[in-house]
Amino acid sequence: MASKFSRMAQLGALTTRVSSSYLGNKVAGMFQGEDARKASLDRTHEENATRIVANLGSLKGAAMKVGQAIAQVADGYGLPEEARAALGKLHDKAEPVPFETVKRRIEAELSGDLDTLFARFDREPLGTASLGQAHAARLPDGTEVVVKVLHEGIDGSVHSDLSALRAMLTAGRVLRRPKEEVDAIFQEIEERLEEELDYRREAANLTLFRNFFKTEPNVTIPLVHEGWSTGRVLTMERLAGVPLPVFVANSTPAARQLAGVTLGRAFLRMQYELRAIHADPHPGNYLFTPDGRVGILDFGCVRRLELEWIADYGECGLAAQDDDRERLMGAAVRIRALTRRGDTAAESVLWDLCQAMGTPFRRGGPYTMGSDSDDIQDRITALVPRLIGSSALRSPHELVFLHRGLGGVYQILKQLKARADWGGIFEDVALRCLADRDRARAALHHM
Repeated sequence: MASKFSRMAQLGALTTRVSSSYLGNKVAGMFQGEDARKASLDRTHEENATRIVANLGSLKGAAMKVGQAIAQVADGYGLPEEARAALGKLHDKAEPVPFETVKRRIEAELSGDLDTLFARFDREPLGTASLGQAHAARLPDGTEVVVKVLHEGIDGSVHSDLSALRAMLTAGRVLRRPKEEVDAIFQEIEERLEEELDYRREAANLTLFRNFFKTEPNVTIPLVHEGWSTGRVLTMERLAGVPLPVFVANSTPAARQLAGVTLGRAFLRMQYELRAIHADPHPGNYLFTPDGRVGILDFGCVRRLELEWIADYGECGLAAQDDDRERLMGAAVRIRALTRRGDTAAESVLWDLCQAMGTPFRRGGPYTMGSDSDDIQDRITALVPRLIGSSALRSPHELVFLHRGLGGVYQILKQLKARADWGGIFEDVALRCLADRDRARAALHHM
């Protein structure tokens, strides 16, 4: 891991270079025609995106996670295709940390010798990501576990890395949204990343979700072994199962169907009942057993949702089900997605967006994710220019990780070809959420 000062110097030099390139492009554009000016700006976007990706890839750590987060939510914020494509190449993998470094860190955190703390500890990691590294191990009582170890020196880099990337992406208005919206996006990402650096918080998240799903036989959440966990080391149960590609290739249609319906329903229940979502839906964070049960991993990134806000968000979906445009617009104002009523163009594109997103949740029977007729992604992509161009529309900060989660689960369900009455499942959980809100309001009124 690069030192704090070398990281700052590298990111500072990159920020200056990116900003200067846009300034030079603007000056040159004064002497060019419209087509030449646009072509030049496109080249500048592509060159700068490539520079940013190369630097984030070499820095790893928080810089890499920030770049990934921006790439995953980029569609709704006007990031140019060239920059989107380059950032999309970022992956959450890193060179393994030497075993002796990991051993030293664990022994310091757990105040003991590694050979005494564990009956077995594999020297080769299960995986190394930008923030930490995971190893298989066995506790003295024979329990098979996974041990996550936070990389050294990463704790203080989130804010500086995020500030540098924000400066790069706001140079030349690469993110074509109002400043206050961009600031809220970056603040949201920073808060979630800071939480990921505290394994005590992740342990609490694991316990919360494990208790929530304790009566669901097809969902498994790892048990935390608190005696072997600190803020920088997290020891948890090792779950059975295989990754998504192996499961898709080798499972029966019935198992894939069970897994898809289980995962889809689980996410909707998180959203509307628990009001805390697993917000890092990378396929690698799920394991599948041969019969279709689902194990969910990595609860460092969790987005909690206020009851009033998520109830109004659910009301948008219920209004779309009912083709009730007026009700939907009222709820959109309350969740801060629509800043004012009466802007016909803004309300039109918002309605079209909700209709597209709500396609699987219409009433009238089952819908198959990933079927030949599933064109949701194309329809949403086609709406992006109109969404970005509207001054009356905003992306509330709550949506950054909510839509990241929804989008990630949708991509998995497409691979599973999951078929269900999604409209019925959604309506059930959303109506119960609205009932919870009404009860909370009534209780407050009678205080």
